[in-house]
Amino acid sequence: MNHVSPIRPKLALLALLISGIALPLWAQDPLQRPEPRPADLAAEEAEGDAPSQPGPPMFGLAGPYLAARMATVQSDFRAAARYFARAVAHDPGDQYLQDNALIAMISAGEVSRAVKLASEMAKDDRETELAHLVNRAQLVQQGEWAALLDEEGAAAVGEGDLLVGMIHGWSLLGAGRASDSLAEFEKLSELPGVGSIVKYHLGLVRAMVGDYEGAEALLSQNGVASHLLGIIARAQVLAQLDRREDAVALLDGVPGIEAEPQLLMLRERLHAGAPVAFDVVKTPADGISQVFLTFAGALSGSPEPEPLALIHARLAAWLSPETGEARLLVAQLLQERHQFDLAETEFDALRRQGEVRPVAELSRIDALSRADRPNEAERAALSLTAAYPDLPQAWIALGDLLRQQEKFAQAVPAYDKALSLLKDMPAQARWFPLYARGIALERSGNFDRAEADLLAAIEINPDQASLLNYLGYSWIDRNENLERGLEMIKKAAELSPGDGYILDSLAWAYFRLGRYDEAVAPMEQAIGTMASDPLVNDHLGDIYWKVGRHREAEIQWRRALSLEPTDSGDVDPDRIRAKLDRGLDAILADEERETKHADPARPRVDSARNE
Repeated sequence: MNHVSPIRPKLALLALLISGIALPLWAQDPLQRPEPRPADLAAEEAEGDAPSQPGPPMFGLAGPYLAARMATVQSDFRAAARYFARAVAHDPGDQYLQDNALIAMISAGEVSRAVKLASEMAKDDRETELAHLVNRAQLVQQGEWAALLDEEGAAAVGEGDLLVGMIHGWSLLGAGRASDSLAEFEKLSELPGVGSIVKYHLGLVRAMVGDYEGAEALLSQNGVASHLLGIIARAQVLAQLDRREDAVALLDGVPGIEAEPQLLMLRERLHAGAPVAFDVVKTPADGISQVFLTFAGALSGSPEPEPLALIHARLAAWLSPETGEARLLVAQLLQERHQFDLAETEFDALRRQGEVRPVAELSRIDALSRADRPNEAERAALSLTAAYPDLPQAWIALGDLLRQQEKFAQAVPAYDKALSLLKDMPAQARWFPLYARGIALERSGNFDRAEADLLAAIEINPDQASLLNYLGYSWIDRNENLERGLEMIKKAAELSPGDGYILDSLAWAYFRLGRYDEAVAPMEQAIGTMASDPLVNDHLGDIYWKVGRHREAEIQWRRALSLEPTDSGDVDPDRIRAKLDRGLDAILADEERETKHADPARPRVDSARNE
């Protein structure tokens, strides 16, 4: 890999703004290299690269390289950084390994280590595009504007170097060349397809040099300042123009402002006549941080977020640690990659900065729940409801957590509070908490209230498959409204034809109604999507038995047992063994004599989370 020119993102592909950076070539395997020098290993250990737990023996280059690749596949950035650093120690001149180490280090939040490596690559005249980006970020962080401008040269705007051009524009301002900075952004704003992005930054520059009229003319344009930082910037600019009423009207028009403490505090200061400074960017470094944040947001918005979205978000947070939006985006990108511990570090930083933002905390609660840390998630939800008692989303999140832990009776008051806060909101905002409270009520034995909630939710959202499935099956399980319940489940299956849970409910509804032949097809479809679910296998066995396919029924029951169901789950392994021993008819006869349901299974939905 040879030395390459600076990154040149192409404007025609905004979602791939940084596609010029050399991504890891996973098919490329470096050749076996000599053992590292003792000095290399000593330096590595001094930097804390040794694993906290003993790992497998690493012989030569192959061991750490393969371990690094496995860690990368699993998005275990800390381990990937550790092992790629070891691989680089074995071969200090391999740019492929160095680039991968940079990606892993920055993704893990170890930006200082990445800066050191990138600097070494430049000294050895082996600077890659990614290393070049990191070295420029270091110059920005140090305020070395003259060195940065000398190193860059003039930005080649005509070739479409948006990232280079925007960094160059802010660097000119950092060097005290305000007129040149404005001229640079003016040229960039003429490029097709990126007008709103560049105009936002041009507005920030104009505000920083005191041209608030010019800044407002730019920020007020459609789509230029529609994001959180843009709204704050425009409100602050309006305050400098002594147009506080316009600033308050702007903030009042933001949907969901009650969930954004930054906007609420700004509105309060505007109302009170308190001083309001323009400080959404305090330095040119903050401006470049927002450039990286802009690119990170564009890259993360694609259906399959680019890996380099996290790189740009990390650099944005490193350059401007007080910019909560950058830390929040980092946390969200880490959550998408199931790196919940790393995400939690970012949420902790936001709280230390005094930014207990509902959007961040709700995201954090979801991350903790998905990381199987329910106690921490519940504490976070309780803290959020205490901090924002009038925020219905906080109470819904708490109710969801309690419901997921099967604390159904405790979940009901949380949903009660949420629904009381939503009473004057549009009906569409109420359907999910009604549905969730209906589940909690039904599971805690209060079916009359549950039925009312579920019917109310269906009236609001009549085409929600899981909702129809839940009420329909609940009726059939209780031997009530049988035909209407079956029609609901059939509609749910039409709305969501590939949902194995709904197919299971449809088949089991036919079974409960004694329509065994009709139950076979949907249950076989369900098993096709949920072959490893012991309940579905058990149900299919029962249906096969009832249509005379006893041998196949026994196979399904044994299959259910092989999946190791527990007594605390939906499947009773002792009951399956009894069916294998005596047959289903004998078991049902015993249960009828004991006045028990044949199988009190409840409808299941695809997820206990918000849909």
